[in-house]
Amino acid sequence: MQIILMDKVVNLGNLGDVVRVKDGYARNFLIPQRMARRATAAAIAEFEAKRAELEKAAAAKLAAAQAQGEKLSGLTVQISQKSGVDGRLFGSVTNSDIADALTKQGFAVEKSQVRLPLGPLKTAGDHAVSVALHTDVVVDVIVAVLGEHA
Repeated sequence: MQIILMDKVVNLGNLGDVVRVKDGYARNFLIPQRMARRATAAAIAEFEAKRAELEKAAAAKLAAAQAQGEKLSGLTVQISQKSGVDGRLFGSVTNSDIADALTKQGFAVEKSQVRLPLGPLKTAGDHAVSVALHTDVVVDVIVAVLGEHA
């Protein structure tokens, strides 16, 4: 399916690119998320008319993400979990827990923006975690997991 991108999509293209993707990817993800539209002649003409407005909105989103990234970069978040004597947690610290802790500190972060490449944190101590605020803005945050002995 030919689509026109309405936003920057990782590993696919930038705003305004006309690309070919599989039908299911377009129909089930890109179009409902408002990241793309079908590349019909009418849609392309409408996009060209709105291009400046959409680029301005994308630049504003990027600037807001960069500003939040500067505040968030190097921040340390403390999360308490029950643990055993050896420092292993009884549960785990997930991206949802980290997003909640950041939200309590005044940063609007969704759980899908928190990247845990090695999976949930299962030991007490300091862990470096990436937060993707925008496709171009990824900052590192230190998560200090404090073990509470049961």
